[in-house]
Amino acid sequence: MPEDTTQLIAYSLACSVPVVLIGAVILRATSNRSLTTSMAVLVLIPTLSTLAGIIGVSGLMFTHELQRNAVVLAVVAAVTVPAAILLGREQARKTVWEKQIREQERAAEQSRRELVAWVSHDLRTPLAGIRAMAEALSDGVVSGAEDVARYAEQIGCETNRLSRMVDDLFEMSKINAGALRLDLEPVDLRELIDEVLAANRPTAERAKVALRAEQPDARIVVAASDQALSRVLTNLVSNAIAHTPPGGEVAISAGADDGEAWARVDDTGPGISEEDLPRIFEVAYRGTAARSPVAADGVPTGSGMGLAIAAGLVAAHHGDITVQNRDSGARFEVRLPLSDN
Repeated sequence: MPEDTTQLIAYSLACSVPVVLIGAVILRATSNRSLTTSMAVLVLIPTLSTLAGIIGVSGLMFTHELQRNAVVLAVVAAVTVPAAILLGREQARKTVWEKQIREQERAAEQSRRELVAWVSHDLRTPLAGIRAMAEALSDGVVSGAEDVARYAEQIGCETNRLSRMVDDLFEMSKINAGALRLDLEPVDLRELIDEVLAANRPTAERAKVALRAEQPDARIVVAASDQALSRVLTNLVSNAIAHTPPGGEVAISAGADDGEAWARVDDTGPGISEEDLPRIFEVAYRGTAARSPVAADGVPTGSGMGLAIAAGLVAAHHGDITVQNRDSGARFEVRLPLSDN
């Protein structure tokens, strides 16, 4: 048993330091495990090292005083270890949540950069065409009535394309900002599909793609915004037509199961590559050339936001939208809760 302060310190260090080192080794070995385990080890290290120091100073004599100290340390450990486990779990949840938030922020920043790059590229193309044709008309380079009419018609087409892009940007900005407010009312999904079918039939005929619908006789009522849900289906059908070669087919079907209504858009196009599937609903993401249609002038036909807008509108309806490849082509499926009305 130590007689003076120097010996007391020496004995304390000699007994407690090994415990700390052993604890450090255990902590390092469990570093890849849960944060809860690490917190428990961190709490036990000072408690056990203190007990080892007291035992060493007492000369390994289990006196009444040592027993009292051991009881106190045991009670402290019994209280602090469960508390450390609970706090560790809470800290682990917080760490995971913060990591998810950072990943979402990085993904959103990447999406914003891609959107800016898209805007600078895709908006510049039609603007350059409009400027060139307007200068040709202004300078009198084009003077024939037939040529003037053709240029004017082309300027109108490019202007409409720009207008659609701006509308898509505005819609997408509302979705991303959480400012989208929908007035939900009972809507028969079958009637909506009939309207979308009629609106897109001329486009399908020009593309030489067969367009048909498969629907049950019973009503399929969902709580939805007629305009927003119509845009979702229109975007999906337009996308399917654009990616289906001449002679192919696009089918719209609807039904209900497990308390949900569903609408599917199937095409007989080339399908979607596996690397594109996870990003197909991202803003301005067009994927590989197989899913990137171009018009006769080589300009992409869509704004690149149709599927992203569809996904945002479906989410606003508390629904879900998915995509998968079939044996021939791709299938987009929208699921919405059935209405009680």
